[in-house]
Amino acid sequence: MKTDKLDKFLFQAMDAYPSYLEETVESLGYALSYDEKNTMALCLFGRLYAEQLYDYESAKMYFEQALSENINALEVYPYFIDTLLINEDYGQAGKLIDFALTIKGCNKAEILLKKVMFLERKRDFKQAKAVLKEVKLHSYNSDLHYFISDTEKRIKEKMELTGLKKDKEKAKGKKKTKSKKKNK
Repeated sequence: MKTDKLDKFLFQAMDAYPSYLEETVESLGYALSYDEKNTMALCLFGRLYAEQLYDYESAKMYFEQALSENINALEVYPYFIDTLLINEDYGQAGKLIDFALTIKGCNKAEILLKKVMFLERKRDFKQAKAVLKEVKLHSYNSDLHYFISDTEKRIKEKMELTGLKKDKEKAKGKKKTKSKKKNK
């Protein structure tokens, strides 16, 4: 009976989020009154704080609490990583990404995309492109494929903006010039 009510309030909260925040909070409060350690409810509270209230420290607290209850709470990792990236906690984000990739059952493509965003924020575009290749290997639907293509384009544009692409082209041009001189 307790589980049925808990599930009912969790479903109500998930259904209401993000359109009806008052109903979301009320349902989460009821869900946590049945089980204060429920990782799904804690994760949704974390999302609410991060995505709606921009209170990243409170959001991190909820995500950390959820993971302390169950390290295999797969629903937590993508949102926790997003929060860390937005809050510019890059060291912690990198460690969490690496750890999440070791957990059986996690959506590897989704976590690897978070790694691409992490590398992109650090302006390590070459490494981000390399990780995108790995994302493709873990991609099993067309929607994700389109997102990957858009991400590749964005990174390519940023490489051009920062001059990384031009440096590569200059290096190729120098090699061609040297090989022409050798042939003469």
